Amino acid sequence: MPLFAGCVGLGRTVLALSLLVLAAPTHAADTYQIVHAYPHDQQAYTQGLIYLDGYLYESTGLNGHSSLRKEDLETGRILQFQDVPSQYFAEGLASWGANLVQLTWKNYIALVYDRATFRFLRTLPYTGEGWGLTEDGKSLILSDGTATLRFLDPATFHEVRRVVVKDRGKPIDQLNELEYIHGQVYANIWHSDRIVRIAPATGKVLGFIDLAGLLPASERTNPEAVLNGIAYDPEHDRLFVTGKLWPKLFEIRIIPEKAKTQSRK
Repeated sequence: MPLFAGCVGLGRTVLALSLLVLAAPTHAADTYQIVHAYPHDQQAYTQGLIYLDGYLYESTGLNGHSSLRKEDLETGRILQFQDVPSQYFAEGLASWGANLVQLTWKNYIALVYDRATFRFLRTLPYTGEGWGLTEDGKSLILSDGTATLRFLDPATFHEVRRVVVKDRGKPIDQLNELEYIHGQVYANIWHSDRIVRIAPATGKVLGFIDLAGLLPASERTNPEAVLNGIAYDPEHDRLFVTGKLWPKLFEIRIIPEKAKTQSRK
């Protein structure tokens, strides 16, 4: 989520880390293999990421620095750019029909754009904070930093239902950027190198993906340069991940825990 300064920021970060300890997963985690590394704008405070029709679309945050971007995967070049007004701290991003829907953190509205032109169309109100956003073909799915996922009517943003994400009865808090993949919701966990896989019908945790070591600490230039950003190319079955202020975006292949166990035997 946001970049904090001073004592307030330190307290929020300590609280977040404490919650992560309390919510430590009981599942053994899948790991990964890097397929390819692509350039990524290291000034981009990544809050939302999608892959659509051969291009990346990215939402970046921070007041006065928030933006909407269309990017070339291979080169990282920004093909289209739209500044977000400075009063907004942009967050998660999803595509719906011919539009892009971009959350804001504490403004309680989503910004709707025409995907082809980035022309601003309208706002949609919602309650609570906005963190991550994805869609399952029927609903938009929103995270707000808690263990709750809210399913919203794409036309009105009215809440249809919600689930609490739990790993064997224990809520998994700090859910951030989201992506819907093969009938599951993949979610970054703020200030964690893990992605959690969630059953959207129930909120049950189906597993974790441990991405520790993906970007070396030497290339993380800021304490907030954390893993955040998941995109999926369904046509070629490619999974992309990046982070806030990361100089690289990675295509990765997931190595299931069962495969690792068998390989060690």
